Amino acid sequence: MRVLVSNINVGRVAITDGMDEAAVDLLIEAGHEVVAKHYPVDELLSGVLGGFDAVVVRSATKITSEVIKCSSTTGSSLGFIGRAGVGVDNIDIKSATESGILVCNTPAASTRSVVELTIGHFLASTRGIARADRSLREGKWLKKELKGTEIGGKRLGLVGIGRISKGVAEAARALGMEVHGYDPYVTDPPEWINIHHDIDDLFRTCTHVSVHCNLSAETRNLVNSARISMMPGIGLDGTLCGNHIVSCARGGIVDENAAADALESGQLRSLALDVFETEPLGQSRLLDIDGFHGSPHIAASTLEAQSRIGTEMASLLLEYFDTGDVRTSLN
Repeated sequence: MRVLVSNINVGRVAITDGMDEAAVDLLIEAGHEVVAKHYPVDELLSGVLGGFDAVVVRSATKITSEVIKCSSTTGSSLGFIGRAGVGVDNIDIKSATESGILVCNTPAASTRSVVELTIGHFLASTRGIARADRSLREGKWLKKELKGTEIGGKRLGLVGIGRISKGVAEAARALGMEVHGYDPYVTDPPEWINIHHDIDDLFRTCTHVSVHCNLSAETRNLVNSARISMMPGIGLDGTLCGNHIVSCARGGIVDENAAADALESGQLRSLALDVFETEPLGQSRLLDIDGFHGSPHIAASTLEAQSRIGTEMASLLLEYFDTGDVRTSLN
């Protein structure tokens, strides 16, 4: 269903999880009112967003069907939900569509930043950089213990093939990795990615796995104990490099307890996560395991990415207020 509403010359915009200041200035200069405020769940359920023409969220604010219902009562003017970023699993698109609300995201703006963090996590994992830093701070000199492995000469498996994973694949190839991929929905993968039609076969083949899919009922706990146990531990070059997993996608795709078990048993040499099933992380077994290191959902948190995300979202909002439509909307 294609949503189209009457054009609005001047609108009121809620920015609940922050946005680049230059992008906010673009909206204000165009005559729109901008309210930058994070609303807790109880306020969202009170229908507070119904007083805005548009709302822009990142990952912290969850626009559930209940929130949409409460924001779409008689007299509500909400017609646009923007996700300043890629994943839209925190927005109920079906409910938004039924309520006549456009949903948009900014899929390309943060690609480079996520690619670089993914590669950074692989390098940090295979060379033990996080553990090395922690041990130095504890007054230890673990020169002999911290013998890492190269990522060149190893097979990298991509779970999901989109903009970000293609960027990771290009960087990995430049570092000497052989790239493999699994995505049942992709139609035009680069010819230099070795495509697997069975995800288990991908795990049997690759010592390094990077997750790049959305969280859904189909992908929840997709990386589990059974699949981790299939990983070979021996690189294409014959090195006993161990198995390594990185995810900068969405929490819940990697079964964190299964991964912790695999780290403790040695089946998994390293795990690096930027995303977690529960955020903020709080207590976790992973924090007590040397083979784990993480980051607090910062894959898109660079000055460059936030500038691009903000500018792109501001452009979408200006288009919406000018025409009542957005050509790149998700519904």
